Amino acid sequence: MNLHEYQSKELFELYNLPVSKRGLITKLSDIDEALEKIDFSNGCVAKVQAHTGGRGKVGGVQLCKTKEEIEKFVNNWLGKKIVTNQTDSQGLPVNIISIDELTSIEAELYMSLIVDRADKCVSMIVSRAGGMNIEEVAETNPEKILKIKFQDGHKVDENQLHEVCNKLEFSSEQTKQFNEIVKGCKKLFLEKDLSLLEINPLVITSDGNLHCLDAKINVDENALYRQEEIQSMRDSSQEDEREYQAKQHDLSYVSLDGNIGCMVNGAGLAMGTMDTIKLYNGEPANFLDVGGTATKERVGEALKLILSDHNVKGILVNIFGGIVRCDLIAEGIIGAINEIEVDVPIVVRLQGNMSNEGKELLNSSGLNVIGEDSLMKASQKIVELVK
Repeated sequence: MNLHEYQSKELFELYNLPVSKRGLITKLSDIDEALEKIDFSNGCVAKVQAHTGGRGKVGGVQLCKTKEEIEKFVNNWLGKKIVTNQTDSQGLPVNIISIDELTSIEAELYMSLIVDRADKCVSMIVSRAGGMNIEEVAETNPEKILKIKFQDGHKVDENQLHEVCNKLEFSSEQTKQFNEIVKGCKKLFLEKDLSLLEINPLVITSDGNLHCLDAKINVDENALYRQEEIQSMRDSSQEDEREYQAKQHDLSYVSLDGNIGCMVNGAGLAMGTMDTIKLYNGEPANFLDVGGTATKERVGEALKLILSDHNVKGILVNIFGGIVRCDLIAEGIIGAINEIEVDVPIVVRLQGNMSNEGKELLNSSGLNVIGEDSLMKASQKIVELVK
């Protein structure tokens, strides 16, 4: 789960990490109250709050010297959508704008904490090349990337940390500040079950202090059950609507660009199903795993979810009955079709537990559902039907 920049900074403050004062604007009349929360003597930085990077490249971050400039920025963005190189063509809605105090910058650095799956630990990445795409830096100038692994109970190797500070050319005071920032970030990362904490840039101010100018936080979805405060920060307007609805029904769903809806049980089988559709020159409209313990109700919701995508011209259902019973899958399909208007072809492949009973239910339903025994034939059939 992603957080907005302002929400990330609120968490930073709880862990004594240095961030800029800010005011929030959700309507034009909020500007005066927001300005009272910052020192506006030299102006401020107005920032669109949306779950995407690259905001500055499309005008979503702007230096404002006067209240009139803030009003113009708010009028231009609030209630609109922002489209960046990290969003789709529809963009993301802008419901909140923050105005941050200005910071005098001498240098921009990069810092992040990540779950390092390769080394099975939390790792910290730092670089002198801040304020830019760190992936590009890693590709073009890998020597600028420094990494520390938190191992043995997430302990920080003091010698490694000292070496990093030397390479970053910190003064003794900056080294002390950096050590405190590392401690705070590590504590926040572990206590709030984060999967990513990024500060880009971490700046050196004109008076020589370290300051977190930007903040990005991703939270581990699997740990949200024990993070009620974090859950309350969720902004569903920033998520794909169908993906959000899927989560409410314990479905694993990812929206894609094709026209063949897929409903499968098991992530591996779902990937194989999409590959087979591609083999016959079809395009999957989604990844959808109903799970190994799918119920009739969940299958019904999954079918409704697929059909809510107006790009879907046909549906392929591929179920291997192990724990899940194929007759319950069939009942869910029949129930959903009877409840909502379905005007696209549906091809169903059922194999395994109670598959014969499931096929019989579908055959006797009188519905326009095509049964196939093999995945290859089922995939080929649905591709032909949507052409």
